[in-house]
Amino acid sequence: MSAHPPKLPPFDPADPLGIDDLLSPEDLAIRETVRTWAADRVLPHIADWYERGELPGIRDLARELGSIGALGMSLTGYGCAGATAVQYGLACLELEAADSGIRSLVSVQGSLAMYAIWRFGSEEQKQQWLPGMASGEIIGCFGLTEPDHGSDPAGMRTYAKRDGTDWVLTGRKMWITNGSVAGVAVVWAQTDEGIRGFVVPTDAPGFSAPEIHHKWSLRASVTSELVMDEVRLPADAVLPDVVGLKGPLSCLSHARYGIVWGSMGAARSSFEAAVDYSKTREQFGKPIGAFQLTQAKLADMAVELHKGILLAHHLGLRMDAGRLRPEQVSFGKLNNVREAIEICRTSRTILGANGISLEYPVMRHATNLESVLTYEGTVEMHQLVLGKALTGLDAFR
Repeated sequence: MSAHPPKLPPFDPADPLGIDDLLSPEDLAIRETVRTWAADRVLPHIADWYERGELPGIRDLARELGSIGALGMSLTGYGCAGATAVQYGLACLELEAADSGIRSLVSVQGSLAMYAIWRFGSEEQKQQWLPGMASGEIIGCFGLTEPDHGSDPAGMRTYAKRDGTDWVLTGRKMWITNGSVAGVAVVWAQTDEGIRGFVVPTDAPGFSAPEIHHKWSLRASVTSELVMDEVRLPADAVLPDVVGLKGPLSCLSHARYGIVWGSMGAARSSFEAAVDYSKTREQFGKPIGAFQLTQAKLADMAVELHKGILLAHHLGLRMDAGRLRPEQVSFGKLNNVREAIEICRTSRTILGANGISLEYPVMRHATNLESVLTYEGTVEMHQLVLGKALTGLDAFR
């Protein structure tokens, strides 16, 4: 045995726990590809897009995301990249470090709309839609939430009835990302057989998707209402391999996993802005980063940020091993989004008045995360999921 311990690597402020040592060269290459794309195509423009409340060129962005394999990234076949869950998570982190709206575009496309067709669709549906969605030529959306039914999707009022061999779909969905630009919508509806999913071309007569404006969060994202007024669909529009809430809920679990990673991207961006600012902003004759209170804030934020990334990585390994339970996804989303918001708020205090300026990313991330905290399951829903798992007692009813 050597008398001298191995030389320790230097401390890396950007990776204080050495999490990168857990990543393969391919993981790191994928992360760098997505980070570079976001730096080139999103970061120079995002403050302006956010201030204007629009996402111009979304179709071009979707095609570019398709070209780097980011759409339906963890799915296999049909032009999808077949990446690991960890690699998909790293991509979500980098996209949300740019903006939650960009990560939402990718999550809804791949983890909701594409995943629903890939897992529950017929071979004909997969062949018809998935290649174009993987390339970004076709944008998809996912219609579950309704104006009066968010956390309780079982109460949805959208209904599909049989008419001969056809289905006739009527109802409304609300807060639907990508809705106004989508070429296809996966819509969940009540039927006489139970809740079913339908693959709906958005040019079908009776379908419309007015965009929702006047948002103070996710402003650089297309958010819409879906209106189905007796939309007639052929018999083969229904997803054949699932009946009941397990269909949409399994899709949501897949999307929530991406949020576990993505929220840490928003947190990282805000934290880095606070660190940089603390080194250059001087008060009382020295940088504010030299004061104990500021260093305490930075230390606490670093602890929560990298604990959250480590948690996301752990859940990704479980997903890749086929062992990730929905309750564990709830654990990750509840913790990471909640901590990400706190990191943004603390970062804002370090930036002072500059923290509310769009010259810095902090307030933009903080307001975006208020939406991320709610969608794909509110804090309360994830608390109750975990509470039921811990006690065996159902508090939902």
